[in-house]
Amino acid sequence: MCTVVGYIGKSFCSAFIFEGLARLEYRGYDSAGFACLDPSNQKLFCSKASGQLSHLTERFKQNPIDGFSGIGHTRWSTHGDLSEKNAHPHSDCTKTISVVHNGIIENHHELKNQLLQEGHIFCSNTDSEVIPHLIESLIQVTARPECPSKLLSEVGCIEGCKGNELVNVVLQLVTMLQGAYAFVALLQDFPEMLIVVRKKSPLCVGMGNGEMFVASDSLAFAGKTDSVLFLPDESFAFVHKDGIELYDFLGNQLPVQSQTVALTYAASGKDGYEHFMLKEIYEQKAAIARTVESLQLLDPLLWDQLGLSCEKIQSVQRIHLLACGTSWHAARIAQFFFEFIVKIPVSVHLASEFRYMPFFPQNDTVYLFISQSGETADALEALRLINALALPTVTLTNVAMSSMVRESGGFLLTHAGPEIAVASTKAFTTQLAALYWLAHRIALEKKVIKKSAMVCVEENILLAAHILETSLLQYRDVIESSLAQKYASYDKAIFLGRNSSYPFAMEGALKLKEVAYVFAQCYPAGELKHGPLALIDDQVLVYVFSHQDPLLYQKLVSNAHEVKARGGLIIAFAYEGQDELCSLAEDYFIIASTVPPLLGPLAMSGLMQYFVYALAKERGCPIDKPRNLAKSVTVE
Repeated sequence: MCTVVGYIGKSFCSAFIFEGLARLEYRGYDSAGFACLDPSNQKLFCSKASGQLSHLTERFKQNPIDGFSGIGHTRWSTHGDLSEKNAHPHSDCTKTISVVHNGIIENHHELKNQLLQEGHIFCSNTDSEVIPHLIESLIQVTARPECPSKLLSEVGCIEGCKGNELVNVVLQLVTMLQGAYAFVALLQDFPEMLIVVRKKSPLCVGMGNGEMFVASDSLAFAGKTDSVLFLPDESFAFVHKDGIELYDFLGNQLPVQSQTVALTYAASGKDGYEHFMLKEIYEQKAAIARTVESLQLLDPLLWDQLGLSCEKIQSVQRIHLLACGTSWHAARIAQFFFEFIVKIPVSVHLASEFRYMPFFPQNDTVYLFISQSGETADALEALRLINALALPTVTLTNVAMSSMVRESGGFLLTHAGPEIAVASTKAFTTQLAALYWLAHRIALEKKVIKKSAMVCVEENILLAAHILETSLLQYRDVIESSLAQKYASYDKAIFLGRNSSYPFAMEGALKLKEVAYVFAQCYPAGELKHGPLALIDDQVLVYVFSHQDPLLYQKLVSNAHEVKARGGLIIAFAYEGQDELCSLAEDYFIIASTVPPLLGPLAMSGLMQYFVYALAKERGCPIDKPRNLAKSVTVE
């Protein structure tokens, strides 16, 4: 989602800000902006551009005004269209206050209407612009004791506005803003500081020698300092080049408790691949192996890291899995892992819906959250709800320093490495590998399986990763040379599966929507006759993902006959020996039947992802950065 960065210190700020934005641009954005205090006159300078960060860089080169304090932003649209006027930073009426913001101000409509009535002039259609105007009004009130502002009268006037008395301004501001947000403000009248505010959305400060780095992700300043302050939730700070004043939303001054973090950044190149997505598809076997190796090394300390005692694990009677998007599909597949292996019931929840449904706390239950970034706003809010009830929470993520890792009772890491393409590939398959391993490890602790079985588990995961890669290598040439061109013109698709292949089919449909812009709908294959058959004709591609269970396979074959009888075109993902299904398909891919049935989705992933990638390439889509999407979804 949106990325915010800031700098104050002894060096010119633009180099860090542009580098920080570039490091995080894989998260997705549609415009970018930069503001600084011009040291020649101490006036605010601002530059914005729609589109790629390179557009802003070129514009900045034409007028390279730099300063010792500044802020930058890449925007992923939530309110207002994709345009330069809606790009951050946003300013107040006097153009002396500049703000970059991540999150959503939920009551912006009411605030904006009141500010308009008081004479404020807005230049954008965003929710974010209310922030600098509110700061402007709050500061102006100090010079007008009669407090003419109707908007501000409810929160009272403040006397004077010098130095630390800005605390009152921010305290009043946060009482007026509703929603989840992180923002950085640069004030022309207070050039010695940046104001940073966090509520539910991530924000951190890298503490250097005579300089401070602010960002929504510590990756932005990795390599520049290893001392990091992760702002507590509902807190704000005045960041000076030599120090930080930290407060909570009640006005209490807080101790600045920085952490020493081994931050590293290695620029991720395509290494000769045409797209990051293609590179990451091919990296899956190695990523899965790294994840398995890390789990083996962790095993003796597993329960400590998960924040669960052996006794707690032995008494667990139910597991709840919570996630969004691709991670939710991993959770849906993992439900089969836990129920078949651990033999306890599992509930899978969309985190975006969880908080708005009736909730029934249960003893002997573990809540496992799955997020690629560890910053997914919906999952983070659900995590906080469960934490507030003092129930056990565990996060599975790819990012060790993420908010969800810091806030959950325990955590488990995948080792996918950086994933730059918006559409997830290796993060998804490493999640499946870790969840499959964890299901067996819990089963071992509960004495459902024997210790010797764990060796086979790890071998089977690596076997599935090997089949993923060999299948991809076997079919990539025919996909690239003929199948992609043959099927790229189809604009509608139906995905079918049964049992664990159904949520995997859901992931395939999502990939086709994300990357190739094809309208794709997924159904459990048995539901075809309950309505979706009406959609079948010779203009609809039907993707069938098979299963190794003989009974489920026969049911899928029957569903394939139903499709063929109505003129449908089938692309089958089958296993060795499943000749009848292949005979019904226009084209098919065969997966080695040596893969354990529960790991079938993992073994099929490379082929599915590559086929979608090839279709998107043939259709001329921007594969790594699909329109309208973001990598890290940090708003609800």
